Amino acid sequence: MEFNGLPLHALVVHAAVVFGPLAALAGLLYALVPRWRDRLRWPLVATAAIALGAIWVAYLSGEELTEANTYGGPLAALVETHEERAGILRISMTAFAVLSFLAAWWHTRTGPVRLVMGGLVAASAVVTLVYVVLTGDAGAQVAWYGVEG
Repeated sequence: MEFNGLPLHALVVHAAVVFGPLAALAGLLYALVPRWRDRLRWPLVATAAIALGAIWVAYLSGEELTEANTYGGPLAALVETHEERAGILRISMTAFAVLSFLAAWWHTRTGPVRLVMGGLVAASAVVTLVYVVLTGDAGAQVAWYGVEG
C-alpha cells in the first residue's frame, strides 16, 4: 500500500508513535488520579481508539512491506526484532483499548470493579507504552541501518 508514492507504513507509524503513548499516559492518569477520571474518560477513549487503529494499520502495512522486500544479513535480524515487538504491541494495544473502553463504560461503578478496572488499565497502559518505545526503536534501527551519524 502506498500513499502519494510513499509506503503507507512509513506514514502511519508516526500516528502510532504519537497516539500510543498519549493513550497510555491518559490511561495511567485515569487509573491513578481519581479526581481527573471524569475529565479524562472521553480523551482516553478517543486516543485509545486512534492509537488502536494506527497500530493495526501500521502492523498490517508493515507485514505487506516486509513481504515486498527481501532483507538479508544483519538487517534481517533487525526486521525480525521489529516484527516480534510489533506483534506484542498489537496485542497489548488491543487489550489496553478494550480495557479503556470498558473502564469508560463502567465509569460510575465503585468498589472492587473500579479498583480492578483501574489496575488493569494501568498495567496494560504500562505494557503498551513500553512496547511502543521498543517497537519504534527497532523500526528506527531498520530505517537508519547503515547511516553514519
